[in-house]
Amino acid sequence: MAVTLPIRLRRLLGGAALAAVAMVSATLVTAGSAAAQELRLLMIEQVGCVYCAAFNRDIAPAYEVSPEGQAAPLIRADLRGPLPEGVTLASRPFVTPTFILLGPDGVEVGRLTGFPGQDFFWPYVNEMIDRARTQPNG
Repeated sequence: MAVTLPIRLRRLLGGAALAAVAMVSATLVTAGSAAAQELRLLMIEQVGCVYCAAFNRDIAPAYEVSPEGQAAPLIRADLRGPLPEGVTLASRPFVTPTFILLGPDGVEVGRLTGFPGQDFFWPYVNEMIDRARTQPNG
């Protein structure tokens, strides 16, 4: 799997750090490919959502190659559109963005409503993933 990062992120990381990210990413994909298919993070978004744009600009590129992104790959759906096939939610989202952690069976196991910035996003997503992994059905 080739790792492609935005130019800004490549400059920030530098050569050695970028190689390390690529190596860790490839290791996680190889070692955790079965686990990566178990959980998914569903992002509910809509056109014109400034918080969705902030997430897409500031977090999405790094999420894809992060341990969290490998454990729960990001999938997307429009707020007013159909949900991906096989997805069962506790309730229909009404705020964008909404991030919903889906278990292996497509059932919601965690939710983050809104995007409060990266300082809150990463720890909360980590907590949802850890909780899902320790649940009997997660």
